[in-house]
Amino acid sequence: MGWTLPALFAMAGIIVLSPAEAADDVGRWYAGAYSFSDELGGFRILGVSGTGARDDPFVIVEEFHSSSPVTMVIRTAVPIRPFDPRGIFASGHLHMRVEAINGSGQAWVEFEFELQEVRNRPSVFGDGLSFDQRRDKSETIGSDSFASFSRDFEPYDRLLYRDGHVDPRASAGFSFFITDFTPRSEFYLVQDPRIPSS
Repeated sequence: MGWTLPALFAMAGIIVLSPAEAADDVGRWYAGAYSFSDELGGFRILGVSGTGARDDPFVIVEEFHSSSPVTMVIRTAVPIRPFDPRGIFASGHLHMRVEAINGSGQAWVEFEFELQEVRNRPSVFGDGLSFDQRRDKSETIGSDSFASFSRDFEPYDRLLYRDGHVDPRASAGFSFFITDFTPRSEFYLVQDPRIPSS
């Protein structure tokens, strides 16, 4: 008798998640080995897809209600196995594409992402969580609305996109690679759209 891959995973107690068409009852969107949530408010996730692999990144479509920082909660949805290349475990390697819709009514002139292993506490080198910190230059970072970026690693893990703008009701796409060499079951992605200072 031949076994299918999903049947083998089911026998092993591994859940393989398909792209989410809607959030579950507690507001979590599932894709690949992770879930994504807007439960802390200030923005709304509209859709999630992908597996987090380089050729199939997580694509998260979201709408911002203001130009204030917001926090996405990211959780593992299956067991953690660092560096597992098959995509059936939470490996701590997430290729991401964020599509942010500007519903704030104000133009954005910069956009910053910050990783936090513990909410409201800066990420430090020892926690293993970063925007691909082991590489000085990364071809995985880009945007269709901002021409350049900079990264800060200590005492924060921040990625700032600049030299561009996003008009009200327009959207901006951001690509980056999150690595966590000591994966946790929950971490945070703070997103901060910036408006002109004067």
